[in-house]
Amino acid sequence: MAREFPQIDWDDRLAADWRRLLAIAIEEDLGPDEPDDLTTAAVVPAGVPGQAAVVARRPGVVAGLPTVPITLAAIDPALEFRATVDDGHRVTSGSHVGLLTGPARAILAAERLVLNTLGRLSGIASLTADYVDAVADTEARIYDTRKTTPGWRRLEKYAVRCGGGWNHREALFAAVLIKDNHLALGAQAAGVPDARSFAEPNPLGEPHYTPAEAVRRAREYLVERFGQQRAEEIVVEIEVDTLAQLSAVLIAHPDIVLLDNMDTHTLSTAIETRNQLGAGVELEASGGVTLETVARIAATGVERISVGGLTHSAAQLDLGLDWL
Repeated sequence: MAREFPQIDWDDRLAADWRRLLAIAIEEDLGPDEPDDLTTAAVVPAGVPGQAAVVARRPGVVAGLPTVPITLAAIDPALEFRATVDDGHRVTSGSHVGLLTGPARAILAAERLVLNTLGRLSGIASLTADYVDAVADTEARIYDTRKTTPGWRRLEKYAVRCGGGWNHREALFAAVLIKDNHLALGAQAAGVPDARSFAEPNPLGEPHYTPAEAVRRAREYLVERFGQQRAEEIVVEIEVDTLAQLSAVLIAHPDIVLLDNMDTHTLSTAIETRNQLGAGVELEASGGVTLETVARIAATGVERISVGGLTHSAAQLDLGLDWL
């Protein structure tokens, strides 16, 4: 297994992320001053105690339970929550996820905040689990991307982990991922002459780093900036579009080569090429991956499959709040 991206588990950083988001969520739902729920204040007498269950309306995988106590404490410290399952647990329709107790008015004020958050994160975990199940008979691992909701990235990537997936790089600061625009623009800005610019013809006649040269430059930069030991911990990945680029870049030994939008026949050939020329370099398939195609992609032998849809296209898991 190649060098791996740091994986995200629930920690103080995620709790802090949620507290920042929660402040916005409370203001948009309950007002900018004291929390105010006009309907509940009009209908439910003050001081009435309540107990309610968070219930799954359909099967799925739960994620985000650590956000609930944070949410409740911000609404009313008298509210309590007891989870009846753990994050990553598969639930069936009708399953209880947790129990809320405390003032009934406060439970109603917190209801949508709790359900929206759990529904969003559990939806991501559930979709991820579907992808993981689809490739269970292969060696492929399912990875997320940076196609996340601004401000929610670590929370959404945590949900991917709850669903059995793996985290790709957390952010631009976390790893090197060289794409075609980096190759073209970086070479132009550096004044790379045409004579040394290509591993294959460039129809535009523009200066262009070869993939191998870009990998070498990235490693040199990391050593200069962070020192040898830290540089060796940072993943260097590069995207290629053709088998010719793959063959050319393997000599530079990147940690991972991303195979962009290749069909399954080309992916299988890429595996053969890597096995002949670049043992130890893992291959990642990306682009156009769906639940209908992911098993065929995994069967080619790629070690990694990245799926933007895990976070940008997941439907919420339907959860409700039922009084007990």
